[in-house]
Amino acid sequence: MSEIITYGDYQNLFNLFKSIYPLSNELKVAIVNNSEVIEVNKKVKLLSVGERSHTIYFVVKGAARVYYLNKEGKETNTWFLFENELLISVYSFYTGNPSFEYIETLEDCKLIAVKREKLDEMYLKYMEFNFSGRKLTEFYHMRNEIQANDLRMYSAKERYEHLVERNPALFQRVSLGHIASYLGISQETLSRIRKQK
Repeated sequence: MSEIITYGDYQNLFNLFKSIYPLSNELKVAIVNNSEVIEVNKKVKLLSVGERSHTIYFVVKGAARVYYLNKEGKETNTWFLFENELLISVYSFYTGNPSFEYIETLEDCKLIAVKREKLDEMYLKYMEFNFSGRKLTEFYHMRNEIQANDLRMYSAKERYEHLVERNPALFQRVSLGHIASYLGISQETLSRIRKQK
């Protein structure tokens, strides 16, 4: 690829990295060369339980969820991801072990997909990319911790209020059933809380 590249679908991904650390043109070219833009329909499973996660995705357009099934086969949603966010099964991707969760698209999506081995190659070659990767990993760990603390420490009503405060757009794009599962409550309880507002 020539030195002059058309950023197109990559622009927001580059902006995300640039917000953490300056991004060289050489690294931009490497990211484009070591990834692909894919389009995926709604309700497609990008990862299933028992599969090994070898790919990390950046959401250019659309929405997806990460969920698992309990012993009774009931779904529990753990993540909702939208534009300009990274979509990943953290445990399986970083350990190489089989996944205990599913990744499924909620809307038609356009994604930038990077394989684990390509990511590792770029980490080895571009030291600044390691710094950005570490900062993003810290951000998602903190987000996960906030959610876990909400489930442990707050009432259903407080958990709902925190979610509305942090991510009001969620309610326009995700079904109430999925949101109730994410909050650890029944859909009936969620409807009751919303009526009280």
